[in-house]
Amino acid sequence: MSNPLIALSAVELRRQIGRKQLSPVEVLDAYIEQMQTVNPGVNALCATDFDRAREAAKAAEAAVMRGDNLGALHGLPIGVKDLTETAGLLTTFGNTAFTQHVPNTDNTMVARLKAAGAIVATKTNTPDMGAGANTRNMVWGATGNPFNPTLNAGGSSGGSAVALATDMLPLCTGTDVGGSLRIPAAMCGVVGLRASPGMVPQHSRKLGWNVLNIAGPMARNIADTALMLSASMGHDPLDPLAFPSQPNRVWPLAEIDLSQLRIGYTADFGCCLVDPMIRRVFADRIKAISSHVKSCEPVTLDFGDADRAFDVLRAEGFLAQMGEQYAKDPDGLSPNVRANMEIAQQLTLADRAWAHLEQTRLMQTLAKQFANYDLILSPVTPVTPFPWQTLYADAIDGKATRNYYHWLALTYVITLSTHPALSLPSGVDDAGMPFGLQLIGALFQDGRLLAMAHAMEQALATNPALARPLPDVSELQTDRAQLKSIVTHPPISAANQ
Repeated sequence: MSNPLIALSAVELRRQIGRKQLSPVEVLDAYIEQMQTVNPGVNALCATDFDRAREAAKAAEAAVMRGDNLGALHGLPIGVKDLTETAGLLTTFGNTAFTQHVPNTDNTMVARLKAAGAIVATKTNTPDMGAGANTRNMVWGATGNPFNPTLNAGGSSGGSAVALATDMLPLCTGTDVGGSLRIPAAMCGVVGLRASPGMVPQHSRKLGWNVLNIAGPMARNIADTALMLSASMGHDPLDPLAFPSQPNRVWPLAEIDLSQLRIGYTADFGCCLVDPMIRRVFADRIKAISSHVKSCEPVTLDFGDADRAFDVLRAEGFLAQMGEQYAKDPDGLSPNVRANMEIAQQLTLADRAWAHLEQTRLMQTLAKQFANYDLILSPVTPVTPFPWQTLYADAIDGKATRNYYHWLALTYVITLSTHPALSLPSGVDDAGMPFGLQLIGALFQDGRLLAMAHAMEQALATNPALARPLPDVSELQTDRAQLKSIVTHPPISAANQ
């Protein structure tokens, strides 16, 4: 029987820590016990940092007892995606060339979360270099879906999503280019937020002005997500996109009258492949939501050639980030990463200029809709989770996908638009797997998006069939060696595990 405190929200844990009702050491130990019990069944965690985490928890407890001013996340354990640098803790990017890579400094978001009192307990699994929405690599193996470990957990923040869904951690970080925060959240029944560019500063991006690649929070509910975002915000002089954002516009959450919201919805943005079953489930959710809001109507969007624009801009980013490694050792990168590099080799300056023009037009097309709607809704994923052994969905509704990430179009068209978006869990699909609604808000209105999502989350929770689904963790408490079977290199030294 697991410790009941691990099911408490991050907001409630922080409240009880602040009131001296819970010790940060007690909280950390409860989550470590859950990690050690459950992770063998899902393989969501990478390098752990339990010894340093316990020292940090003791220091956090001492600060509480002294009556110090406490940060927003004081004493809360977090997991950090293995694509994100952590000082003194192994960071492999899911790539065999980095199995001994221990960074000297923290990523910007990690540093901010630590400054707010969060305690890094572990890294979470990701595909090789974050390429793709199936969390598997040759360093740590595959991560199984908590509702069925033989199926895909999504990606590239799949380890974080699984850790949250199984109560191994209360908060986790993720990153997102084509949907990597939203897709695993949807597939595992948690919340993932892709914030407006610059809301979470990231000075480690090699293309400092590139708006595709962002980092962000993942949590089990909207309030926890908002709390974590507020602790991640702020100006960073080394990130040209960062700006002096105001955390108090995100947390505490504003009160929203759901009955006054105007909702626009689309199942496919007019250009995305979507399975008929997902369309049916989405239509059912829209019907349920329509009874709670002022208006709910379909919206027509012309996103032009969004697929080609994303091809170009994604390839540009991969070339900047990994071009040197590709030139030295292309075979050391996964097929997904090499596919991006091969696209990049064929592009011209004219292609790049066209893609930026198309992205601007797409952004403005969507931005105009927020004169008529408070929120725009869509599905997050076009298919139910498939076996993790299948690298990607090569066909949807009988139509072949163009490449390994084409099946992610529902999320990457919103990435192109730069608007903030999140995945809100809403029951299960017809296959019994978690279903996520993509909620899209106006640019730089992230706090309002979260407040509206919170109101919708509360309304849906009144119907058990539409509330956040929970996996049967007791079914996961077994070592599934097949999840690590794709690992073929020598084991990483025990000191780094």
